[in-house]
Amino acid sequence: MSGKLSKGLVQVYTGNGKGKTTAALGLGLRAVGHGLKVYMVQFMKNWNYGEVEGVRRLTPDFMIVQFGRKECITRSDVNELDVKLAKEALKHAEEVIKSGKYDVVILDEVNIAVGWGLLSVNEVLRLIKDKPSNVELVLTGRYAPKELLDAADLVTLFEEVKHPYKEKGITARMGIEY
Repeated sequence: MSGKLSKGLVQVYTGNGKGKTTAALGLGLRAVGHGLKVYMVQFMKNWNYGEVEGVRRLTPDFMIVQFGRKECITRSDVNELDVKLAKEALKHAEEVIKSGKYDVVILDEVNIAVGWGLLSVNEVLRLIKDKPSNVELVLTGRYAPKELLDAADLVTLFEEVKHPYKEKGITARMGIEY
C-alpha cells in the first residue's frame, strides 16, 4: 500500500478544448516524480497512442489500460459492445481504486462515456463516493455533467479558442495529438 497522500481530491478536466488527457498525464508524471503510484484507465480508447508507449516506460509506477474500440469515434458509432466495454472499464477502475496500490487514478474519457450514455452519471458518482480518502481521482473528457462537476473538488474547463484542424486543415500529428 503506497498511501502517500493524506488527502485525495476529485478533479474534472472537461470542455471542448484540446489537452485534457495530456493534462492528466502531466499530473501523473509529476506524481510519479514524487514517488506516488498512478493508474490510468482509458475509456473508449483502443489504439496505440503515444501516451500508452510513454507510460509503459514508467511501469510499474505508472500503469495504463485501455477499454474500447478504435471504431467508436462519434456518438453514432456507439453499440452494445461499447456499453459493455465501458462497464468493464468502470468495474476495473473501482477495483484499482479500492486496491490500495495507487495514489492517483485517472479515468480518461469517462465524461464522454457518461455523455454518450455508455455509463450512468450515478455509476460514476457512486465510484467517487466510495473512493478511499487518500486516492486522488481525475476524470477527463468532454461533456462532464453538472452532477460530476458538483461532486468534484477541482474543475478545469478547457476552452477551444483556435484550432489548426478547422482554421488550416492540419490533421492530427504523431507525437503531438496522438
